[in-house]
Amino acid sequence: MTQLSSQLSLSDDPFDLVNESAYLVWRNNKLNDAKPEAADLLVKVANPYQLTPDELCAITERCHRYNMAIYQLQDIQLQDKSLVHDLGEQLGLSRLDANLRSDEDSVSSLQVRDQVGNQYIPYTNKALSWHTDGYYNPLEKQIYGIIMHCVNPADSGGVNALMNPEAVYIALRDKNPAYIAALMHPQAMTIPDNVEDGKVIRAAQTGPVFIIKEPVGSKPGRLHMRFSARKRNIIWRDNEETKQAVAMMNDLMADDSMVTKVALKQGQGIVCNNVLHNRTSFEDSETQKRLMYRARYYDAVG
Repeated sequence: MTQLSSQLSLSDDPFDLVNESAYLVWRNNKLNDAKPEAADLLVKVANPYQLTPDELCAITERCHRYNMAIYQLQDIQLQDKSLVHDLGEQLGLSRLDANLRSDEDSVSSLQVRDQVGNQYIPYTNKALSWHTDGYYNPLEKQIYGIIMHCVNPADSGGVNALMNPEAVYIALRDKNPAYIAALMHPQAMTIPDNVEDGKVIRAAQTGPVFIIKEPVGSKPGRLHMRFSARKRNIIWRDNEETKQAVAMMNDLMADDSMVTKVALKQGQGIVCNNVLHNRTSFEDSETQKRLMYRARYYDAVG
């Protein structure tokens, strides 16, 4: 990231489709980090309430390189829910998103449970299709950072696949820059109203797939993605470039060579800048029931 920042200024925007030279500098810096192995992401943490400078640097550096990191607590007894809040604060994550099924502290306890009203898949044992979190949020409340902490894994299944949005952007732009233009259109993707008992509890949201988060200082803007692979309740802009771009994205996400797969163990967690992810279905047993703490933020790591 330091090397990238030194080569680019705000006038050399790599996301400007007519600025091929700036894009190639950014692309070449990113290509080697597009698809990490799970071992590349792992950081061992002694005390999540007080990260050492080396631990903090390691997690932040991986989020800069790959947009994601995996931490492993050395003491799995340190799994009080407060660790998520404290860990987030140390990583520059403080503005929590309170969503419809989150707990009172705005951190969600993801586990199989009965739900009143609309049934949301994260609280079932069903598979989750590819998405970024908060794709249905208003544009001014996009989710830039996530912490997902594993208190207990399922008895079987529940594997996450992760994919860096920057890798998707590069593949699409290399294939056809018109795909990027289509996905950056302000009406590229619409999520219809969320209706419960005849009442609209969340209005329809329309916006681009790729968003460039505002620059900070001399650094270029950060690439952000809002996406869902759901077949229902997604309205795509009706033009050929958008259709082809969406088809290519689905092909990329079906390609295991582009994907990092992680089955979180007890005391492990994912910290990420809202990368694309999915989840396989899972099965609990009487003695092994899946519980994850998920925090979603309006901030990115670091």
